[in-house]
Amino acid sequence: MTSACYAAITLGSNSFNMMVARTVSHQPKIVAKYKRKVRLAEGIEADGSLNLSAMTRGIDCLAMFADMLKKEGVSADNVEIIATATLRKISNADVFCQQAVKVLPHPIRIISGIEEAELIYQGMAATTAGSGRRLVIDIGGASTEFIIGDGNKVLLKTSLTMGCVTFNHSFFNQFPLQSSDFDHARRNVESVLGDYQQELISLGWQSVVGASGSVQSVVELLSARGESTDITLDVLQQLKQEILMQSSASMLGINGLKPERAPTFAAGVAILLALFELLNIETLHLSGGALREGILHQLAQRSS
Repeated sequence: MTSACYAAITLGSNSFNMMVARTVSHQPKIVAKYKRKVRLAEGIEADGSLNLSAMTRGIDCLAMFADMLKKEGVSADNVEIIATATLRKISNADVFCQQAVKVLPHPIRIISGIEEAELIYQGMAATTAGSGRRLVIDIGGASTEFIIGDGNKVLLKTSLTMGCVTFNHSFFNQFPLQSSDFDHARRNVESVLGDYQQELISLGWQSVVGASGSVQSVVELLSARGESTDITLDVLQQLKQEILMQSSASMLGINGLKPERAPTFAAGVAILLALFELLNIETLHLSGGALREGILHQLAQRSS
């Protein structure tokens, strides 16, 4: 007997994503993926509200997801919608949720940064080979989660207010970019890390795993160039130099960079570069999964 399909939908600050899966041998098997770059965090106004343009982009995406749920045959009981940093932050999240339910009639659960970190670690652990103590870094659009764990045991988890969309707006919005833009971003990362910098270093790790679009964009670029997909400080410093040579936000001169990754690429590289330097990271590998996979595994347990 074939198990029923279920869907995990995440409303991030950069992208909205939907994964549809069914349970096979007690594990979720993904049968469809949908994604749209909504860049919700770009629409946060000075008064803390989300503007109409960003809200409309989000609602339009959810309408598309609703159509795809019908197409995939996912019942209303088997849908989980999780919202992260931007909807945690904005003053009119209730307005967004009221509009959303009109096109996608499922409740939206706005989770805390700590809950997000926990789900990210679960998703990583379920999908990524390896053992020993691991540092997991998930750079989102408006927040970055840090988790240190060993097997299924989480030793530290936190969510800090830095992300590729918000950093892009603050530090990387005027081309050509300058080396000082990266310096400003690094100082901000150091400030936001605060006491966690020493706490993370003190706990230590055997390997570092990265999740999110920022890490994915670098890995995709390296893969397109036929190079090792291990991210190192040398790789990031080289990418910084390539970014500084670009005359426009399209970054057409960077070989292997996908056009949809370009708008937040500089900010993502800057955050990664700062973290490598501040936390003495040698090598970072891409995670097999993160937040969405963590949600799918919860849904799989619920449906089994």
